[in-house]
Parts: sequence; C-alpha cells; structure tokens
Amino acid sequence: MQTRRQIMTKGTAALFGAGFLGRVDAVASMQSTADHGKPSLESLLFSQAGGPSEKMLLTPPTGVDAPPAPATYDRLPLSWYKAKVQTFKGILAERGIECFMLRNVLNVSYLIGYYHVETERPQATFMNKDDENPWYLYPGLDRDIVKSWWWGDGLCYYDYPDARGVYPFEGKVSVGPSNDLFLYALEGIKKHGLQGKKLGIDGELYPSELAKVAKIFPGVEVVNIAPDLLKMRELKSPEELALWRRAYAYYDRGHAFARDYILTHGTDIYDMEVSAATTMYASMLLYKDLDLHDGEANYGVGASMHYSCRAGSVTSYPHPNQPYFHKIEKNQPIQISGGCRVGGFGGEGYRMFITADSAGKFDPHMGKLWEVSEHSCDMQMELQKEGSSCQSVAEKILKYQVEQGCAKYIYHRPGHGEGSEGHQPPYIALGDETILKKTMCFSEEPGLYDSEKKVGFNWSDTIVTGVHSGYRMSMVPYSKEYLWIKL
Repeated sequence: MQTRRQIMTKGTAALFGAGFLGRVDAVASMQSTADHGKPSLESLLFSQAGGPSEKMLLTPPTGVDAPPAPATYDRLPLSWYKAKVQTFKGILAERGIECFMLRNVLNVSYLIGYYHVETERPQATFMNKDDENPWYLYPGLDRDIVKSWWWGDGLCYYDYPDARGVYPFEGKVSVGPSNDLFLYALEGIKKHGLQGKKLGIDGELYPSELAKVAKIFPGVEVVNIAPDLLKMRELKSPEELALWRRAYAYYDRGHAFARDYILTHGTDIYDMEVSAATTMYASMLLYKDLDLHDGEANYGVGASMHYSCRAGSVTSYPHPNQPYFHKIEKNQPIQISGGCRVGGFGGEGYRMFITADSAGKFDPHMGKLWEVSEHSCDMQMELQKEGSSCQSVAEKILKYQVEQGCAKYIYHRPGHGEGSEGHQPPYIALGDETILKKTMCFSEEPGLYDSEKKVGFNWSDTIVTGVHSGYRMSMVPYSKEYLWIKL
C-alpha cells in the first residue's frame, strides 16, 4: 500500500499539489494571454496520468470464460445490422409476421443502428419481410442524420406538435390543426406497402391506437414483438462483447487515474473534484482514440465516459438524493464509480476504497462490510454460469451475507441485467426464475449499507455469463492492496 507522500514524489504528479480550482484559474488567465504555449487543463490532467495505479491493473484472464480482446472498430458495421434484421425476420416468420414497426429508441439503435436523441418527437422504423432497407417516420431536425445511415424511404414531419404539410425548411409556413403523428405514420406505411395480415410492433398499444390501425389496415392483427427483441438483446454477440471490453479498457485507465488523484491530493480535495477531473481525463482518452470523422453524423455514436466519486456518509445510501460534495478524509469509505460505452455497448464499474485513520489503522466495522460485500462479488462471478437460475445465484449470495451477520445492512438485489439502456432484464434477484444463458450480462452489486455509522459499500462491474463461471469486463483490482489506502 502506498502513501500519499510516496505517490507525490513520483513524476509529474507532483505538479498537482496546489488544488484543482487554483489550477483552473491559472489556466483561464493563461488563455487570456497571447502565449499559447502555456499548459491547458487537458495537458495538466494528462501529465498526471499513467501513474502507479495504472500499473496495478490486472492482466485479462484467458480460457473459455474470459473477456474478448477489445474491438478495433468504433461501432458495429452496417453489415452486422443487416444480418441481425434477417435473423429477426426469421423469428417473426415463425409466428406468421411479415412486417414490423419499431418505436422504442433502444430497439431502433440495436436492430437498425440508427442512433438519435430521444425526445417528445415520435420516430418509427418499419420493414416488410421483403424490404432491403428501412422506412422511417422522422422529425425534420433529424433529416440529415437519418438519411446518412441505412436509408430506404420515409415520411418527414416538421416538428412536434406538427401542423400537417407544413415545412418551413421548404419555405412552407402556415398554422393548422395538430397532426396525429401515429396516424400519419400508418398512412405513410400504407403508401409504402404492408405485407401480410400481422403487424409486429415493439410494445402494447392503447385502445385508441389499435382503432387507428384498424382504420388504416382493416383485418390486420397487431402483435407485440417486444419480448422477441428483448430475448435477442439479452444474448450478446462476440462483436458486441468486443466493443464492451474496449469501453472498459478506457474506463480502467480512468479509474486508475482517480486513485492516483486521491493519493496525490489527499484531504485537500472534495469528491466532486475527483469526479470532474477523472471524467474529463477519460473522456479525452476515449474521444481522441475514436475516428470522429471531423464531427460527421454516425461516427462515434453511443460513446461516453463518466465517473462519480462519493466520499463519507453519502456512501451509506444505495441511491442517494443528496449531492456528492464531501471532503476526502481519513477513516472513511470512498466509492469511485462510473459508466463507459463504445458504439452503444459497455456498462458500469464501481470500486470501494477505505482510507486509514491518522494512526494508519483501518476501522474494523468498515473492514467487515467491505470484506463481506467484496466476497459476495466474487461469489456472483463464480456462480454466474449457464444453466443456473438468477434466483439461485441471488439466494446463495444473500444467505452468505446473512450468515456473516450483515442482514440489517442488506438493501437490494445483487444485480441487474446490463444492456444499452443500463438496467435490463433479467435480474439477479430472489423472484427471477430465468435460467442463465451464455453471454447474458449483469451488474455486480451485492452492496451493504449502514446509515447509522454513515458507511456503505457498493460495487459493480459487468459480469458475463460463462460456461463454468462468469467473467468480468473490468481489470480494476478488488484487492486490499489497491483499495485500502493511506492518505
């Protein structure tokens, strides 16, 4: 275990002893001068990177239950989506469904690869079994993006609420009654052409919506295909997992940066500063490595990196409603958490630190909760293998925590399924009977919390279901050497 003083004596990390806000002020004053050779905030942060903590990152395991090599591509290629659509059409054909309409933004990005910002403006994608390219309903503000990806045809409306037939970008400006955009989409699909007598839609429709379908397509049955898509999304392909691993490769370096930052600045800083500095560093690391094609649409989609650091009593609440603004102190728990994605794929990663007191000792109660919760993480990884049930994994972890005398500190299930939306079924929970299948991904959160003593420990990673056990995507250690620190 290294002390703050040992870390500060190494390399350029010693440049950061003066405090983050003071450095920001200095950078701002530098930028107001004509001397552009002065260091930027980026250069200050990167000069601290690559310290001792990064050298402690684990080497990825090998074998059948091990993460893939990080992807060399930034997003899945169009060919992947076209193949996935063909697979989905085959699944629907078994139910006699010859066309589908997607309205959920997550389903559209997963199956079609069209990434867009979800707002109150409705969008939809439609395909027949014989269509080679998608048909879209889309708002005017996304007309350039949608046409620069996998484009077939579509129907544009100006904005929401929409006045039918009004397009200011074509010089047509007038007022009118509000356009029913669901009905508008159905009319557009009718003009495009609908195959078969069953329309698959990713969700249940309201009675009023069903009436509109019956009006435009009499005799056509509406079928909810959301469960079919969810089953596909739950099982990750090798290409998805490679992007997932690539996201964690950046995330791990950011986490190591955060650890060094805390060891360097110790009790001089707030947890919020660690969050901001780490998020900027790791985001720069990520975006500099992606081919963003000078900001063109559809490059770098689904890529993000963010971190949170929470110190002290706020760790004792599973989902705090208070700000993360607390001094880094001796004798306290610290969580460094975050999320990472490349090409829409990735997950979350949390690690729990304990800082020693002024005498260099670690609090026994914190140590107990740390050890039990950390071992629970290891249990989940070992138990999460194909053929086991979600509820059996949860039961064994929770029974162990109760046997260790930690029943009163249990607040929630050990984990949730991981997908592009974050939380995704199924769940590592006592009530989930789902049988695990290979490549299902889950968070790892068998946390323990004591709000009376103002300490809590919650972890996370992506655990991928394997043949003999699960495996983690992150290479950030779970060891006391890495996580029990002296400031």
